[in-house]
Amino acid sequence: MRSARVFFGHLPLAFRLALREMRGGLRGFYIFMLCILLGTAAIAGVNSVARSMTSAIDAQGQEILAGDLRFGLKNRDASVDELAYIKSLGKVQLSTNLRSMVRSGDKSTQALTELKAVDGAYPLYGTFTAEPDQPMQDLLAEKNGTFGAVAQPLLLDRLGVKVGDTILLGDMAMTVRGTIVAEPDALSDGFSFAPRLVVSRDALTRSGLVKIGSLVDNFYRVKLDDPTRGRRDIRKEAEAKFPEAGWSVRGSSNAAPSLSENIERFSEFLTLVGLAALAAGGVGVANAVGAFLDSKRQVIASFKSLGAPGHLIVMIYMIQILAIAAIAILAGLVIGAAITPIAGYFLEGYVPVPRGLNLYPSALGIAALFGLLTTIAFSILPLGRSRLIRATELFRSQSYDGWRMVPLRYYISAAAAFLLIALLAVFSSENRFIALVFLLATAGAFVVLRLVAAGVALIARRAPKVTSPALRLAIGNIHRPGSLTASVVLSLGLGLTLLASLALIEGNLRGNLAGAMAEKAPNFFFVDIQSRDLDRFRSVLATTSPKGEVVEVPMLRGRILAFNGEDVQKRSIDPAARWVLQGDRGITYSQALPTNATLKEGQWWAKDYSGEPLVSFSAQEAGELRLKIGDTVTVNVLGRNITAKIANFRKVEWRSMSINFVMVFSPNTFKGAPHAWLATLTDGHSTTAADGKVMREVTNAFPGITSVRVKDALDVASNIVAQLAVAIRAAASIAIVVSVLVLAGAIAAGNRARIHDAVVLKTLGAKRTMLMRAYLYEYFLLGLSASVFALAAATAAAWYVMIAIMDLPFSFLPGTAASTVILALLVTAGTGLLGTWSILGQKAAPVLREL
Repeated sequence: MRSARVFFGHLPLAFRLALREMRGGLRGFYIFMLCILLGTAAIAGVNSVARSMTSAIDAQGQEILAGDLRFGLKNRDASVDELAYIKSLGKVQLSTNLRSMVRSGDKSTQALTELKAVDGAYPLYGTFTAEPDQPMQDLLAEKNGTFGAVAQPLLLDRLGVKVGDTILLGDMAMTVRGTIVAEPDALSDGFSFAPRLVVSRDALTRSGLVKIGSLVDNFYRVKLDDPTRGRRDIRKEAEAKFPEAGWSVRGSSNAAPSLSENIERFSEFLTLVGLAALAAGGVGVANAVGAFLDSKRQVIASFKSLGAPGHLIVMIYMIQILAIAAIAILAGLVIGAAITPIAGYFLEGYVPVPRGLNLYPSALGIAALFGLLTTIAFSILPLGRSRLIRATELFRSQSYDGWRMVPLRYYISAAAAFLLIALLAVFSSENRFIALVFLLATAGAFVVLRLVAAGVALIARRAPKVTSPALRLAIGNIHRPGSLTASVVLSLGLGLTLLASLALIEGNLRGNLAGAMAEKAPNFFFVDIQSRDLDRFRSVLATTSPKGEVVEVPMLRGRILAFNGEDVQKRSIDPAARWVLQGDRGITYSQALPTNATLKEGQWWAKDYSGEPLVSFSAQEAGELRLKIGDTVTVNVLGRNITAKIANFRKVEWRSMSINFVMVFSPNTFKGAPHAWLATLTDGHSTTAADGKVMREVTNAFPGITSVRVKDALDVASNIVAQLAVAIRAAASIAIVVSVLVLAGAIAAGNRARIHDAVVLKTLGAKRTMLMRAYLYEYFLLGLSASVFALAAATAAAWYVMIAIMDLPFSFLPGTAASTVILALLVTAGTGLLGTWSILGQKAAPVLREL
């Protein structure tokens, strides 16, 4: 109690002295401020942009969904009773989405398209815009015996047609009457693998594309008669009235859940990258505080000579540091908030974004907390050491020795600040496991980097003497007290590790997509093959690709509703396995174990099995969903709920890109159920021209079969990875910028001692060129040390991500390694020489007078 009274009793005095001393300006704290500013701005900007997009999605929910509610059904129309219930809610609009092939009028070219067929009520909300700007129903209507269509320009380019030309949908000729400019519900439909083609529902019916087992999505959108009625209440009522409907009911408040979730995930990742930049900047904070206290040693000596207790000195300078940090944090928040409208300008047309400047207090608050806690965490120990210095030591010492031990309470306080940073990062992230792994990896990197710095200094200390004076001086500079070794290795090592890790992961992903996966993957997937066409389909492939291997399996669609009778929506699901439960999954049945899978646990059913429905589950996903042999899975297929017992687990090689399913059922489960077939064609000797011939012959013979060329799909995925990598690298480069600032700050802090050394050496006959070579050798060796660690750590991190998380092969990329080393050398040598250039021209007389 007494110590607390003394502490708070000194607080007003500490404030007065701190504010009075700050009249001298912010000199010595510019690097400090930039480190905190950049990290705070990165976190504030990323979170603000994410909040702006998700809030825009919420605000524009009706337009994005094109309705107040959407009832989605797979592979079937609503029954009479279901449709009557939907119509009782308000005005109804029906759209049908499917993937299909579309051909030019002369059948010479074909392309995959995301087909949307709409009725006359489309859209209930928002505006569909085409070029020419005419009413949609006029563009799609039947005129002179021919229906119209509007398409995205990319589709017309692939077909080699233009507005006014004829295209073939199935075997039906249609006229392209316009191009799509804006489609209100495009985001709610999810990711589009191919360009869009919009036709009328009547045209789709006439085309004959929708057959038994066709993979179609029917969306019944509703404009409620009572807009105030709760969407969740309607959803619960619909599920209670029609428990086996198997429909997905989505409200305007959740118009694009996949997009919102991806935005959140991406922003969380970039927030962690920003936090890494703050962590790297923390080294600069510690350096700046240490240098600041070194410059204030005369003042501290005066305080102590006048009887000031140690905790009063700590309070004075902590107040100053927090005040300066507050200025940097505020500037970072301003920049972060300003990023939102700038990002909105570039993102407009791709995702919903609000117009103008919008502030998001939660995003800014999290960024401010990160900046404040980082400042405190890295300032406590340098401040604690200041109270241990006696007045006589300060007056006699040329520089402040920052390596003295401090009382235990300072270490505990610093640890508590770091723990708060970790808790804030983990609990503000949806995927807490990833956040925790990232933080542990960053903490581990700091510890290892510190050991690396000590090891480099030890090697330099024990290195044999060399004949070159410049190199001998450089080696001495690496291990002498107050050297740059720890600062350079810590800050630059962390930034390079982050950047190199991302580069290795991106390179391996793109390499797998273009290399190993492309080599193992089949040439084509063929979807919606009717049973009656199967033999003729095989004959066409045998003619066009005689050396190709054809594999076909029955294909249905089903949505998992429950495990062991428990609604999956009420279960806590591992984020890695959520995709299994999102929407409908492809399912199949088989008498025998698939050739591309191995049995891991349990027994396969007999060929003539006729008992209760059984299912084989993918072992990896079953583990993530915490399932075991004997559990039951309830799946809705074609409006029927089917419950099957898990008989075994299979190891599935997803990266082979062959036909794989999470669930394979016993054949008796779907006896008599209508379905289509899925097939693959694999021909390792096929060329692009041969693939084009296969697609053309199959499409012309079977207009209803959808042909997906796997190489095209891999190219799309590779382009997406490349685009994401640009954004991620841009965020990660902040860590490199901060590392440069830390390095510049460390050089500036050590310039006082280097000036004395340079003057003495020049007095003894050393030339400026020799000193320049010495500094260059020093920075070269430090940059090389940091890059070697960064490469080792980045390789380990990228290996873990590729092997353990993505289940993909990993290979070391020499180009990335070389660029990492070159970047490290350029950063250290360039920054070092710029920072020490003024030392080389320092006149000897003024310095010698002070010695």
